Amino acid sequence: IDGRDVLSLDPSELRRHIGYVIQQIGLFPHMTIAENIGVVPKLLNWSKAKTNDRVHELLTTVGLEPGDFAHRYPKQLSGGQQQRVGVARALAADPPVMLMDEPFGATDPITREKLQAEFLRLQASIGKTIIFVTHDFDEAVRLGDRIAVLSNRSQIEQFDTPANILSNPANDYVSSFIGLGTAIKRLVLIPVTAARLGPANAATGGGTTVRTTDSLRDALDSLVLSGLPALAVVDELNKTVGSISVDQISAVLGAEVPVLAPTAEA
Repeated sequence: IDGRDVLSLDPSELRRHIGYVIQQIGLFPHMTIAENIGVVPKLLNWSKAKTNDRVHELLTTVGLEPGDFAHRYPKQLSGGQQQRVGVARALAADPPVMLMDEPFGATDPITREKLQAEFLRLQASIGKTIIFVTHDFDEAVRLGDRIAVLSNRSQIEQFDTPANILSNPANDYVSSFIGLGTAIKRLVLIPVTAARLGPANAATGGGTTVRTTDSLRDALDSLVLSGLPALAVVDELNKTVGSISVDQISAVLGAEVPVLAPTAEA
């Protein structure tokens, strides 16, 4: 880790340089949110002022207002908020590596999707190496730059990009792990801009739009939910740049296209 052989390091010292986020979150119930985040800095003998500054910085980073949350206790937070605090605590000492062990597994589907989106935003901001453990292949495809598919006794069956695993599974085990709906899973990796967009006036949508930063899976979901044949595609300035339909999405699957690049390891 960080160019050093882990076998040469003291185990306790090594653990302090890895950020951990687990499914059960593991916040100490008798400590405030600020105290929970400051656990590792305290072990590293940081000054109180430096620790407080870091706590406030991290609460802001994970979208929790320090003035509102620093002095609360874990039981006063929702599951999603607690998970954000868990991420902040893992980042407290600015570790070179983070290990996230099924961090969203205990959350409901809506909260899970929000946390995944928040995770991608956060990773784009902090740029950490993250090992993300999950049994949900769709989650791995959405979040990972590279995926290691493990079988019994941690045997690595395939280690590759999500796109390559979906298009070229190494063996029957990997194929069974991927499951059905490979084409739909691939859409998560393909940006809207890979499609040949139709003219802007082809959009029929009452206010529903697709963004150029969305994936084709996002576009397909929007089309299905709207029940419309085509939707407007808008850029970051909310300017309409074209339209997209199910036929245009289908056409992309038969071509070699660039894929979106998530910013996490899974």
